[in-house]
Amino acid sequence: MVGAAQFLGDLGGLNKVGTDFSPVDLEFSMTRPAVSIGYRYKLTKNFNWFSSFNYLLVAGDDKLTTEPYRNNRNLNFKSNIFELSTRAELAFFRHRAGHRYSIRSTSGTRHKSRTWEVLGFVGVGMFYFNPKGNQGAGWVKLQPLHTEGQGLPGGPKQYKRFSVSIPVGISYRMMLNKYWSIGAELNYRKTFTDYIDDVSTTYYDKYALNNAYGPVSVAMSDPSKGNIPGASSPDAAGNPAQRGDKEKDSFMGVQITVGRFFPPTRSKTKLRSKF
Repeated sequence: MVGAAQFLGDLGGLNKVGTDFSPVDLEFSMTRPAVSIGYRYKLTKNFNWFSSFNYLLVAGDDKLTTEPYRNNRNLNFKSNIFELSTRAELAFFRHRAGHRYSIRSTSGTRHKSRTWEVLGFVGVGMFYFNPKGNQGAGWVKLQPLHTEGQGLPGGPKQYKRFSVSIPVGISYRMMLNKYWSIGAELNYRKTFTDYIDDVSTTYYDKYALNNAYGPVSVAMSDPSKGNIPGASSPDAAGNPAQRGDKEKDSFMGVQITVGRFFPPTRSKTKLRSKF
């Protein structure tokens, strides 16, 4: 499976407030590659089990939106995602083409092949991510920099670079002959982390960050343009400024699929003696 990957999180997006984490917020210039390989096993006529290894590259950049607060924040990221997933598939619509590509089963009956079918699926996966940011000095790994004060007093816990995904989507498959198929797939993943882009909660005190993790941590934590005074500083009551939303990140892939069918082997019928 080969295609395109997209990310839905805190960074970049449309030129207005309130659309982040929604499919309408996709920034198509941030489309990156997605590649997968998998194995599908047919359990019943309409039910399959499918497992795969997936690679996706996702990215986001605040400079691509004119929404004032996000553009002023000026953060960016990219991350490789390596995912192992398994899912259940249900064929809810299909079309048969008679006996054109039929094969004989072990019982001797013929099954009509499907010219095409539409599958819905849901599953579970485990994936690894490692966000990197670039503020003019090359790409830097962000998780070790604790950019939101992870592990420091009053800051959140340090996040792990492994998380769980819930793949949900739809797949179309067309049989070319009894061995080969082509198709397309849309696979949306809900996740349980808000740090694929290294952005989640609030800005942390820059002096404390510098003392604990150095000037690079400070630079990657707050590269804001200064167009909105105080946007990244605590308010009069000492409450830290918002850096991101707490809603969990998600990512998705749209891919072209090529499949090779392996017919079941037929065992030879053994003659049973009458005596």
